[in-house]
Amino acid sequence: MSYLVLARKYRPQTFDEVIKQNHVTQTLTNAIKSRRVAHAILFTGPRGTGKTTVARILAKAMNCKEGPTPIPCNICGSCREITSGNAVDVFEIDGASNNGVEQIRSLRENVNYMPAHSPNKIYIIDEVHMLSISAFNALLKTLEEPPSHVMFIFATTEPHKIPITILSRCQRYDFKLIDIESISNHMKDICSKEHIDITEESLMLIAREAGGSIRDALSLLDQIMACSEGTISYKNILDILGVADKKIIFDISNAILQKDIPEALNVVDEIYARGYEMKKFYAEIIEHFRNLLVVKMGKNISKLINLPSHEIDLMQDQVQDISESYLNQIFDLLFKEEASIRLSAQPKLALEIAFIRLSHIKPVLPIDLLIEKLDDLKKNLPAIPANYEVAENKDALKYYSKIPQGISEELTDSTELKESCSSSSYDSNDNLEITWNKLLDIFSKNHPALAANLAKCSLKKLTKQNIEIEVHGNGYNINIP
Repeated sequence: MSYLVLARKYRPQTFDEVIKQNHVTQTLTNAIKSRRVAHAILFTGPRGTGKTTVARILAKAMNCKEGPTPIPCNICGSCREITSGNAVDVFEIDGASNNGVEQIRSLRENVNYMPAHSPNKIYIIDEVHMLSISAFNALLKTLEEPPSHVMFIFATTEPHKIPITILSRCQRYDFKLIDIESISNHMKDICSKEHIDITEESLMLIAREAGGSIRDALSLLDQIMACSEGTISYKNILDILGVADKKIIFDISNAILQKDIPEALNVVDEIYARGYEMKKFYAEIIEHFRNLLVVKMGKNISKLINLPSHEIDLMQDQVQDISESYLNQIFDLLFKEEASIRLSAQPKLALEIAFIRLSHIKPVLPIDLLIEKLDDLKKNLPAIPANYEVAENKDALKYYSKIPQGISEELTDSTELKESCSSSSYDSNDNLEITWNKLLDIFSKNHPALAANLAKCSLKKLTKQNIEIEVHGNGYNINIP
């Protein structure tokens, strides 16, 4: 095929062209200048961050006609052969398909032969963690003491699968994920060279979907260029990539924060109708609320959130009146429901259930605010009236008084009570407890609220003119209406 994908067409050819891996390229540059390049080097890190690319650049730097040099000429025969991938002295081996002990034994035999026309014979083994244990063991001795003309460069995304005996014989370099703005700027330069009309907002969306991988970003850009004619619109990119617009994420998060669950369910229905994957959509919502929580905390925001500055500003406005504890409650529930949605045969239904559960969350108050409110409540408690006599015993603090005014009025207006005290039903020989129970029965018929309050009291004295009640409890019980 004549067409060359962007990731290959614009592959960096010098250390200076490598994006955001300065900690690796600068170290290698210094090592080449000082002639201190290790014979075994291990590149680790996420996919699409430049491991194989840097390995090829290092191979060119070591075998360049002008080298060893940190800036290969890319003109000599060796550089051009390595760039095209057919160098006779640079062997690129796929660890996944050449993982047997037989292949490593063959390699071990070939390292003894001198390079054809280059200073060094270089072996680049990609995905080296795929080698078998027996293959690693066969490589140990050669890796530790290779011939002076041999150099090993390993690349892997899973260094924890490599035996420690191999790791200890290599000089390790860790590659890191690339931030969104750097990926977007790189794609902007490429689009300018390719005469592609695309907005910065669209490039940001592609960069976000790439997840820190330059190769993934360029692959997505290739796909979008193939599916679009003329100017590439933001809406077309959303449809091609199958992702939700950030505005939708903000709309549904606003609905959740305002407990407007019908609106949230309506957004979910629209997303589902457009054919978006519910599990991916839910993952974006979880990530959004995680970012909202980080923004609310207000520390190291730019470091912890890999998003454009204008989106961070929108998040700050969104959580301005929302407490950190409430955001944490929502984020915690969303995260706990992730497994049920990911494993559900009906993810849309599971997602709707999760949103309905969110509506039942009651915002908790911070402990400092609770203590402050308790202190205020204590200050506002009513003082004990001066006409109450206070007595303390071993059981409780009790207040003795004549009947409070509110109760007294109820008793005065009670025709049944007057009849009870004047009729034959009143027996002065009855003990006070029996009499009090009779009075409570009378109150329960016409004054249930009053009876409920009096149930906590006891009768101390009853005459034709007065009734004296002992009120148990605090000031609230004494001041009942």
